[in-house]
Amino acid sequence: MDSQSQSQSQSHFHSIEDIFDSSLNLEETHFKEGFDDGYKQGLIAGKEEAQDVGLKHGFEVGEEIGFYQGCVDVWNSVIRIDSSSFSKRLQQNIKRMEVLIEKYPLMEPEDESVQEIMDELRLKFRVIRAGLGVKLEYDGYPKPKDVEF
Repeated sequence: MDSQSQSQSQSHFHSIEDIFDSSLNLEETHFKEGFDDGYKQGLIAGKEEAQDVGLKHGFEVGEEIGFYQGCVDVWNSVIRIDSSSFSKRLQQNIKRMEVLIEKYPLMEPEDESVQEIMDELRLKFRVIRAGLGVKLEYDGYPKPKDVEF
C-alpha cells in the first residue's frame, strides 16, 4: 500500500471514529444537560418546600407561645383580683413561665436556645397545671401516643 492510500484509509477510519465519538458525546451531553436542569429545578423546589415547612413550623410555635401567654395572662388577672387564690409557689411558677415567654427569641428562629426554652415552657406549664389541679392541655402539638416513627 502506498502512503497516499494509507493516508486515505486512516482519514476514512478517523471520520468513522468521529461519527461514533459524536454519538457517544451526544448521550453524555444530554445526560449532563438533564442532570444540570434537574439540579436547578431541585434547588427551586427544595427552597419552596423549605419555605413552606418553615412557615408551618413558625406558625405552630407562635400558636403554642400564644396559648401559654394567654394562660399566663388569665392567671395573672386572677392573682390581681385575689392574690390569695394561688399559693406563693404557684405564683412564682407563673412568673417564671412569663419570663420564659418573654425570653423566647421569636424573631431569631436560628437561636440555639429556642428548643431549650420551649422544653422549659412545656415543663413549667405541666407543673402549674398540676399545682392548679386542672386538666388543661395545649392541643396543638402531638401527644406521645400520636407520634409515629
